[in-house]
Amino acid sequence: MSAPIVFIVGAGDYIGAAIARRFAKGGFTVCLGRRNGDKLEPLLEDLRNTGQKAYGYGFDARDEEATEEIFKKIESTVGAIDLVIFNVGGNVYFPILETTARVYRKVWEMASFAGFLTGREAARYMVPRCRGKIFFTGASASLRGKPGYSAFSAGKAGLRMLAQSMARELGPKNIHIAHLIIDAGVDTEFVRERIKAAGRDPEALPPDTLMDPNSVAEAYWMLYHQSRDGWTHELDLRPFRESW
Repeated sequence: MSAPIVFIVGAGDYIGAAIARRFAKGGFTVCLGRRNGDKLEPLLEDLRNTGQKAYGYGFDARDEEATEEIFKKIESTVGAIDLVIFNVGGNVYFPILETTARVYRKVWEMASFAGFLTGREAARYMVPRCRGKIFFTGASASLRGKPGYSAFSAGKAGLRMLAQSMARELGPKNIHIAHLIIDAGVDTEFVRERIKAAGRDPEALPPDTLMDPNSVAEAYWMLYHQSRDGWTHELDLRPFRESW
């Protein structure tokens, strides 16, 4: 039998990369998409060195035509996609008086609209096959808006409702839709720089204050292997130190 195929949209250097490595380790053919496709080369090389097939695609997930073309290309040249993971971010800080219409629209497009395009295209191929899985990466902002994050909160909350609507519509068609809320700071260079900007030393944080990207990957691995009599739609992850 051919290897199952996962397509990760928003395959960045941390969470996306960790998901790719986990599924490659599990025997998947891995397809990766991100806006700056040239940045995928180091990860692609690592994955191919494990003996698995890996493909990279540079495209903007907010572009409807580009998204349609990427799905068509993967389905026609690699194979039927078993799992799609939408992992595009958009976490930016802008006080409300500094949030321009352009900023708000761009963040919403990244966090919510791109998720719609990805989910719709995945469903177009999976529904006729009566099988498939579509997972979305959420955040604390999916549940509550914090000061300075109006655009990000609106986008992630919209993504959450998209996932819920899709789950209720497509679950009976044997399509597993899941929404993973990462209610924590993830250990990335971006988060560490924010901690420094706030006047704190990220190296001085107690152990396990920041979430390891590999923990996110393991959660997705677990979700993929659930039997359909016990599908999880929404799963929230946070370190034991996180106040919620």
